[in-house]
Amino acid sequence: MVYVTAASKDDALQIGRTLVKERLAACANILDGMHSIYRWQGTVEEAQEALLILKTRTGLAEKAIARVAELHSHDVPCAVTYDMANGLAAYLDWIDASTGQEPLREPSR
Repeated sequence: MVYVTAASKDDALQIGRTLVKERLAACANILDGMHSIYRWQGTVEEAQEALLILKTRTGLAEKAIARVAELHSHDVPCAVTYDMANGLAAYLDWIDASTGQEPLREPSR
């Protein structure tokens, strides 16, 4: 999973759509209206941002982050990964299939 903050909902939508279309992510969740407080170039700043959560395979995380960096409007975008250590097998299979990899598990019935 890739956690990204974006300058606006529109930026998050553009990045999310691109990564899903390019099969670097199976899904993009966007939460608008996040208030961020951060230090930038020696000053404490505050801004309204959008949170973008990209669901992807571990093997695609580096490519997804590189693509986020290309598309992002910030000089140093927040783009970090979190391992999905466990989850519903059918959902994880869907992520694999949606990003171009065959499921590793037999489908549950």
